[in-house]
Amino acid sequence: MSAIEVLGKFAKFIGPGILISVAYMDPGNYSTSVSGGAQFRYQLLFVVFISNIFAVVLQCLCVKLGTITGRDLAENCRRHLPHKLNVVIFVFAELAIIATDLAEVVGTAVALRILFKIPLLWGVAITILDVLAILVFYKPGAHSLKQVRLFEMFVTTLVAATVVCFILELFKVSIPNKLELFKGYFPSTIILEDNQAMYISLGILGATVMPHSLFLGSSIVKPRLHDYDLKQYGKVNLKPSLAAIKYTLNYSYAELIISLFLIATFVNSAILIVAAATLHGQPDAADADLTSIFQLLSHYISPAAGLIFALAMLFSGQSAGVICTMAGQIVSEGFLKWTLKPWITRLTTRLIAIVPCFFVAAALGEKGVSSILNLSQVVLSLILPIVSAPLIYFTCNSKIMSVDESRQLGPEEYEPSETTTLTTRSINKINYANSRWLAVTSILIWIIISGLNCYLVIAYLSGADVHF
Repeated sequence: MSAIEVLGKFAKFIGPGILISVAYMDPGNYSTSVSGGAQFRYQLLFVVFISNIFAVVLQCLCVKLGTITGRDLAENCRRHLPHKLNVVIFVFAELAIIATDLAEVVGTAVALRILFKIPLLWGVAITILDVLAILVFYKPGAHSLKQVRLFEMFVTTLVAATVVCFILELFKVSIPNKLELFKGYFPSTIILEDNQAMYISLGILGATVMPHSLFLGSSIVKPRLHDYDLKQYGKVNLKPSLAAIKYTLNYSYAELIISLFLIATFVNSAILIVAAATLHGQPDAADADLTSIFQLLSHYISPAAGLIFALAMLFSGQSAGVICTMAGQIVSEGFLKWTLKPWITRLTTRLIAIVPCFFVAAALGEKGVSSILNLSQVVLSLILPIVSAPLIYFTCNSKIMSVDESRQLGPEEYEPSETTTLTTRSINKINYANSRWLAVTSILIWIIISGLNCYLVIAYLSGADVHF
């Protein structure tokens, strides 16, 4: 293929990686990165970078699992794991979605209050309606790639608006010492020397490698597989053909990696840099929240800078809310095998996540809610090993990740003769299980995340000064 043909084919795959990147740049990231920049200036940029590396590795496993098996992570759990273990994973997955939605709903509600003077509780209620209205148009089960592409374009528009806002924000802030900023991307011992830095780092990690995004990433690869088989063979099976796997897998990897590095890493870094440049050294920096950075940007830079930040928070909150509701539907349908009408499934999964957020907002108010946003992101980090362990196990399992060559049979590739049957056709299997280096890397990531979680829990139980 020529370079133009490769780029043309790649363009058809743009979308899923952007949907995944949305999960890594929601208001939960704003809260943790604002706290990190306000308290430790640029020193936690390394945490942002390494968290995105972890996200890329785990999401590549998600792409592989969904592509090879034709099932998302939740469906594979139901198929391959004991019932009691499935119940545990399902409960923790729902808790993760609730914690995620808390940040997204509150971020959107705070942005609506800043921009349109809408009370916080009314803003929370509005987030129910807009997400449900949008998701009516996302029906991947109908095998309509055109409809899926329209949905991806809508979310991409919100993402692009968020990126533009932070590009403008970076031009407005003053960073006299650029060398100090770039040094922030190099490893630092600050997270081992300061328990508060460890706490915020785990919040950044949880807000970046979100558990719900693993279920999402293993599911949204399926429409392009279905589209290929439908065009080639006129039908869609549960498991995609080998030809569809070969056609999509590498391009799905490339689109995902490029999207996460160009979008998620940039936005996460920009949030922390803007907070470090404006909040560090200011009174009460340790208690900085979403409203604080808006006020300080407006005061120390310009009202336009504060407005841009509020708009970025609104765009990212809306797009992340859509993605979180999609993940809730995937989790419920995958673990529980729901066969309800789509609008009922979406309403139910949305209410499961948003009702706790509504009560938290009603009970604590804006300041109280902001104070627990970082905690909600740390909760995501604590849940991450529980959800990622099955993903690593499945993708390392040759039995699950092997594809029979007969899955490539189609009218254009093989027509059996009168004396030939399918049983005499080659039954060789192609093994897509993780290579040794990928298996070691993914297990090492799991150990690091689990070890840091244990370190924080032990430090907290031993009476360390950690602000929740």
